[in-house]
Amino acid sequence: MRYYVNKRAQSNGDHEVHTENCIYLPNETDRQYLGDYSSCKPAVDKAKETYPSADGCKTCSRPCHTR
Repeated sequence: MRYYVNKRAQSNGDHEVHTENCIYLPNETDRQYLGDYSSCKPAVDKAKETYPSADGCKTCSRPCHTR
């Protein structure tokens, strides 16, 4: 599955990680491609290299949603 991180932080400062088919996937200008992963954990880890406050989306990456 392809994963993306939202380049724009939410009001709480989190940069959410989304799958390619998430209803909350940001438009192309506001997202960064992270890669193909079999689960959200490595995608969130990759996102944290750039955005330390990265977190999984509550809708599409629920196992990695911590805040």
